Amino acid sequence: MTTAFDPIDLAGTRLANRIALAPMTRSRAHGPGNSPTASTAEYYAQRASAGLVITEGVQPSPVGQGYPDTPGLHSAEQVAAWRKVTDAVHAKGGRIFAQLMHAGRIGHPDLLPDGLVNVAPSAVAAVGQVYTHEGPKPFITPQALSEDQILVTIGEYVTAARNAIEAGFDGVELHGANGYLIHQFLAPNSNVRDDRWGGSVEGRNRFAVEVTRAVATAIGPERTAIRLSPGNPYNDIDEPEPRAAYTALVAALEPLGLAYLHLLETAPEQRELTLELRKSFSGTLILNAATEGPTGPEALALIEDGTADLISYGVLFLANPDLPARLRAGGPFNAADPATFFGGDDRGYLDYPALDA
Repeated sequence: MTTAFDPIDLAGTRLANRIALAPMTRSRAHGPGNSPTASTAEYYAQRASAGLVITEGVQPSPVGQGYPDTPGLHSAEQVAAWRKVTDAVHAKGGRIFAQLMHAGRIGHPDLLPDGLVNVAPSAVAAVGQVYTHEGPKPFITPQALSEDQILVTIGEYVTAARNAIEAGFDGVELHGANGYLIHQFLAPNSNVRDDRWGGSVEGRNRFAVEVTRAVATAIGPERTAIRLSPGNPYNDIDEPEPRAAYTALVAALEPLGLAYLHLLETAPEQRELTLELRKSFSGTLILNAATEGPTGPEALALIEDGTADLISYGVLFLANPDLPARLRAGGPFNAADPATFFGGDDRGYLDYPALDA
């Protein structure tokens, strides 16, 4: 029987186990030009015993930033800073993918360089607010991307992916979940276009497919992955027929030979679709499973029964830097402090103790 502690080959990259660090925004890119810092390197190195480390969302371009103090991969100083992070993880024997996250309409011009405005598939504002350095502000109506601008945006993903490889990452995960730009193209309430980038399931899926294809062509499919969250309402997304949309999307992605597909479940009833997508995707499946509260040790059974190849952990890994060892031992587990999740200093970032401490 396969267990979470068995190694796995990830499209040619050997992973020591089947436990992944899920991408989590921490808003601590306090280095020059939204660069990661020495603390970022230590944070990820502390968690390098994961089979795979997936970083927080990293904006591929300045206009892709959605939250305060999130890191980018679009400048030389950011690439140099990320190299220190990947070196630290590799020195501990870990493997690390960068998650490329363009926030699209989620954000605010106050978070962007002067003159930039948030962009999206359509000029449809999300309901809600975003935190800025001046406090919460309502989402604005974004600028709808023209066809030429869509192609430029795809090019920005490609450049960021190449930058990631230059910075020493083992690959990249495209963030197609949680209501950000790729997900905004997928959802009919945020994509009301009537050109080839909208208007039908195939049209709405086109951006996700073309971004993934372009990145895979640039850095290799074995170093390219995507994260999806079918039916996830986060950030004012409404997908009334996720089964039809995502079975078509995964069918279009399947021939690309990606390193993995990362699925995020937001409700237990989504498991049926997860299993269907699992059957239609021949590569590695990472699952962030729907559970009552943060994903816990019980999710490891999903590897044993073949539901997934790896399980990704968010909050539990945030608070337990040596999570694989704790899962093998059956605990105990540190409790997470939500007050320190986003922003701030090293408190709640680097000071969660390991078992051997």
